[in-house]
Amino acid sequence: MTEKILIVDFGSQYTQLIARRVRECEVYCEIFPYNHLPELTPDIKGIILSGSPASVLDPNAPEVDIDKLINFGPVLGVCYGAQLMAHTYGGSVEKSNIREYGRAHLQIKVADDTLLKGVADNSQVWMSHGDTIKSIGNKFELIASSDSVKTAAFRSCNGGFANKVYALQFHPEVYHSTEGKQVLSNFLFDVCGCTHSWTAGSFVENSVKSLKALIGDEKVILGLSGGVDSSVAALLLEEAIGNNLLCVFVDNGLLRKNEFVSVLDEYKKMGLNVHGIKAGKRFLSELQGVSDPEQKRKIIGRVFIEVFEHEANNHPEVKWLAQGTIYPDVIESVSVNGPSATIKSHHNVGGLPDILNLKIVEPLRNLFKDEVRKAGKELGLVPEILYRHPFPGPGLAVRILGDITAEKVAILQEADYIYIENLKKFGLYNEVWQAGAILTPIKSVGVMGDERTYENVVALRAVNSTDGMTADWSHLPYEFLAKTSNEIINNVKGVNRVVYDISSKPPATIEWE
Repeated sequence: MTEKILIVDFGSQYTQLIARRVRECEVYCEIFPYNHLPELTPDIKGIILSGSPASVLDPNAPEVDIDKLINFGPVLGVCYGAQLMAHTYGGSVEKSNIREYGRAHLQIKVADDTLLKGVADNSQVWMSHGDTIKSIGNKFELIASSDSVKTAAFRSCNGGFANKVYALQFHPEVYHSTEGKQVLSNFLFDVCGCTHSWTAGSFVENSVKSLKALIGDEKVILGLSGGVDSSVAALLLEEAIGNNLLCVFVDNGLLRKNEFVSVLDEYKKMGLNVHGIKAGKRFLSELQGVSDPEQKRKIIGRVFIEVFEHEANNHPEVKWLAQGTIYPDVIESVSVNGPSATIKSHHNVGGLPDILNLKIVEPLRNLFKDEVRKAGKELGLVPEILYRHPFPGPGLAVRILGDITAEKVAILQEADYIYIENLKKFGLYNEVWQAGAILTPIKSVGVMGDERTYENVVALRAVNSTDGMTADWSHLPYEFLAKTSNEIINNVKGVNRVVYDISSKPPATIEWE
């Protein structure tokens, strides 16, 4: 039985970050919306109440049965969670005259407190709340203040509750709380009694056992993309069921230069039972004359399903469909407010289960992206795939603005190849989270030799991020940009100008379409 921490989500933008920090401490955790909590089982060693954009003073403020949670195990309330505790047990919460947002410094009031063990007095923390706790009631005692907030941290008095209760009005999970990870570690290990049981090795070992038990001798089909998620899922399944796994790698004609051949070769070297399907002409034919980004995505998704379905029907012995779903996808589907508004359609195999009437297996559904990479490293996934930048499912179709033609794909493949190869040569590839070239619908005047040209503008995009939810543009060296621009213009016929995108997300998205 794997021990875990239950994180109660009240809708905070930081809830996933709490989970990531807990996982970094090698403790497993799961996020559940406050209004869809699971049964409390013995494997739950402690509970964390997240922050929220709501106010406990609102008539429809999100609530849970805190008595039930505290009677079950140790509880830590963060921001809204702390305010909810104070509000519930006789304290008072009021609207603050000013929004308490930004850096503050902790003034520790109880030197030997378990939660703040190893945290320096005057340690920097991050505040982000519109309400403030004016009093904590008689069931709690103050353990820390800050320069701007009297009630920065408090705990249950001896004998006040069945289990230890702690509350923080700051966010220990964010980078700006410099010793926040120490605070969370103290809660996990010293308060809840957790052990370091959540590691890449333990995940792989337990997953292989459970996959063997779940699937038995039945056969599984998996669509590979060349990316880390589907590749790690494939290696886990291969470890569990061997050649009973059939992998399908579809060339949609919109991959990077030489990618289909090189990635297929890597998969075969890894010992995977993989079948490559060249379907580029079909995809390009269906996309002819289509410029709308959503239409492009839907067409590519539909054709992929048709190609995959045709291949699956050649293997009636297959009983399972494997998918590379990861934990952020799972959280999003059961979030407090339901799935977020659609920014763009995501290219996946979402329509396949119903069409193929197969059972679903999702080996990575409990992992964040960084954990997927750790598992991949444990399984021996080659660095070329393990550290490969994220690449959109529709491929270069959403990096060619406007309609798609074979000529445009060829131009972009060449420009993108020069860009990515130079990132590797300059030692910058692993410093960047995602990079790619974009072929714009803009033509500009140029001069090559003695001739006037009127050709395409290529934009280069590179961002740094942890999960793609937010991203900042990468500050690449001028020397690199100059060399890359010069090589693209000199070697890619049809391009006479290169620009660099310095937009962050938000407000811009990482991809242009």
